[in-house]
Amino acid sequence: MKVSLSWLNDYIPIDKESYSSIADALTMVGLEVDSITDRYDYLDRVIVGRILNIKPHPKAEKLKVCDVDIGNRVIQVVCGAPNIHEDMVAPVALPGTRFPEGPVLEKGRIRNEISEGMLCSEAELGLGTDRSGVMILDQKQLIGNKLAKALELSDMVFEIDLTPNRPDCLSIIGIAREIAALQQTTIKYPETSLSDSSDKISDFTSITIKAPDLCPRYAARLVFDINIAPSPFWLQDRLMSVGLRPINNIVDITNFVLMETGQPLHAFDFERLSDHRIVVRQAKQGETFIPIDKKGFLRTEFVLTPDMLMICDGEKPVALAGIMGGRNSEVTESTTRVLIESAYFAPEGIRKTSKKLGISSESSHRFERGVDPEGIITALNRAAQLMSELGGGGLIEGIIDKYSKTINAGAITLNVGDTNRLLGTSFDYDEIENLLKSIEFNVEKTGSDGLVVIPPSFRVDIARPVDLMEEIARLSGYNNIPTTYPLIPAKARQPEKQLNLRDRFKRIMTGFGFTETINYSFTNKLSCDSLRLESADQRRNMVDILNPLTEEQAVMRTSLIPGLLETIHRNIAQQIKTLRLFEVGKIYISKGEDNLPEEIEMLAGIWTGSRTDDSWHSKGIGCDFFDIKGVVEGLLNRLKIDHIKFTCMPDNSCTYTRSGHTAQILQEKKPIGLAGEIHPQVLRNFDLKQTVFIFELDLNVISDLIPQTIRSKPIPKFPSISRDITIIIDKDLESSNLLETIKKLGEELIENFYLFDVFEGGPIPQNKKSISLRITYRSKHKTLEDNEVNYIHKNITDRLLKKFDASLPT
Repeated sequence: MKVSLSWLNDYIPIDKESYSSIADALTMVGLEVDSITDRYDYLDRVIVGRILNIKPHPKAEKLKVCDVDIGNRVIQVVCGAPNIHEDMVAPVALPGTRFPEGPVLEKGRIRNEISEGMLCSEAELGLGTDRSGVMILDQKQLIGNKLAKALELSDMVFEIDLTPNRPDCLSIIGIAREIAALQQTTIKYPETSLSDSSDKISDFTSITIKAPDLCPRYAARLVFDINIAPSPFWLQDRLMSVGLRPINNIVDITNFVLMETGQPLHAFDFERLSDHRIVVRQAKQGETFIPIDKKGFLRTEFVLTPDMLMICDGEKPVALAGIMGGRNSEVTESTTRVLIESAYFAPEGIRKTSKKLGISSESSHRFERGVDPEGIITALNRAAQLMSELGGGGLIEGIIDKYSKTINAGAITLNVGDTNRLLGTSFDYDEIENLLKSIEFNVEKTGSDGLVVIPPSFRVDIARPVDLMEEIARLSGYNNIPTTYPLIPAKARQPEKQLNLRDRFKRIMTGFGFTETINYSFTNKLSCDSLRLESADQRRNMVDILNPLTEEQAVMRTSLIPGLLETIHRNIAQQIKTLRLFEVGKIYISKGEDNLPEEIEMLAGIWTGSRTDDSWHSKGIGCDFFDIKGVVEGLLNRLKIDHIKFTCMPDNSCTYTRSGHTAQILQEKKPIGLAGEIHPQVLRNFDLKQTVFIFELDLNVISDLIPQTIRSKPIPKFPSISRDITIIIDKDLESSNLLETIKKLGEELIENFYLFDVFEGGPIPQNKKSISLRITYRSKHKTLEDNEVNYIHKNITDRLLKKFDASLPT
């Protein structure tokens, strides 16, 4: 936001020499001044010169060759202005001067005559509108002096970095209001001396609002017999001071009022409006719109969607509400009658349309943040009065003001004691009242320690007591708040259980060589399709984001897997082929619009590439299902969760993993997660060309299974004896069934047992496989003898052979 001190001076007294302190004060109240520039810096190489003599140009009748004294030397200048004469004092631009209209002056030859500078008109220097001849300076001016110094030209321009919550400061008056509060002066608002004794405007036009939620208020005035012409210099100068380009008097007035008040306006050519009426409605599907030719939108036709708000006439759209007018209704040189629009549009609708179409403007920038709903008529009357005065037109009496949905600022109760406690201050009633009233808040005392505050309509960011406390703090000066230390009683506090568990999971996984990833909780709506989830899967019940930044972040995630797969894709694109990643985070399942979503904390791990990094003694054996299964077993073992079982999941029960290559993880009979190989189609959906293995664990369930106390065992005093069992069973029989059977035997001498080999193929019969188990025996009281162990071991073998119709290898 650019702000000119000379423009500010129209509303509050400004000491131009104190611009630096004003900038510091604005920064301290939250309006950060990024830079301060003198808008006349471009005149640095323009100096005062005197024409010593003039002679005709030898090759051009209309040109003259002048010798010009610039103080320290005499230069030759070729000039064609008709009003030059000897002894004339005039501004001389030296090579390197950049004129307001863009070109940089260079030393050169004009029809073979050297020209070392340029005698300038006031229009060329941006100091007026006269282009008829060279600007004439006072004869008393010091030759060689810089023009800006000679004419005392100085106007400091602040570049202010505004936060999105302060749309009230997106105007000159808004900044002036803040400075007035700081300087404890009164702001002088512009006067509009319009008195409407009748309602003639209703004879000429009408306004209909068909989308009151998106346009709560729309007002209009008519000005007839307008003469389209360049604006007077004072108006052009005001616009140029804040970086806007003058166009014509009507457009310039709407831009002037926009920058002055912060209220966007639009001027329609009334004759080009079908039926001479305005209809505010949402676009029809497939309807098209061509905006005014600016910012590169020349002849660009936009296809509209029904969620976009349009300003229409009796037949067609004539403006993209709050963003940009249409070419089919813009003011041209032949315009004689103008309809002025001043409205309030819902910020979320403007932002959504602007984002979707990729169009932004000074108007949309303000509407997206929220304009003053009660300032609409003031801005409208200001523009109408200026158009009547500067355009030579007649103002049709009356105003149409459709205010279908009143927007009122609610009263806020502020407790003085709470304010001082939170800010560390000692303000009394009167001090707080004076501070808030200085920025036009309505304040009344209530009770023994309270105030009822009603914010002005232009402060759309004020809604809670803490907002008022922030205003009090910044207006009194953050640097004036004394340094105090709060009295906080020292209380021991147990760390949050879930936070401790989360950190514990992370430490274990990083210890296994996995790297943590943190992905956004937002994802795109197609993530469920990428995982091949069935229509009945509850993970398709996604929570929509109200105003998503992009389509890639339109919903809350219902699985951690898509984010991990995208991370793998990005890393593989950087030639990182082996990856072991995990993420701890929440997924969100929608339970309908009237209920909060279900939040489930999950742990997901993913492994692709080699089992180990390549080295001279390891040549990159690929990881497999049993590697990821081992990670899960190790994790659960470290958490002291017992009775874990991996059981084969039925085909197609998990759509994003391969059938026959996926196991459900059970604790006793309670499902806690799964492990498996990603389905080939899912890999293609994420543009992955190598095998990927995953596991998922429900941490909400697991956290209840972790024992609160850890029981330690004494170091064994007696040696153990190990025995192996190898039996041949059906190929489709899960080995976990054998392990479960051994466990249920309850043999107290069995210390440990596990599967250590699986073999298929010759000489094993077809549809059979060989399973090898190792059982460790140990007694707590004595050293076991072979015959004791052999007896128990044979009994276990016989039980397995009988139960599973198995056989011993031959």
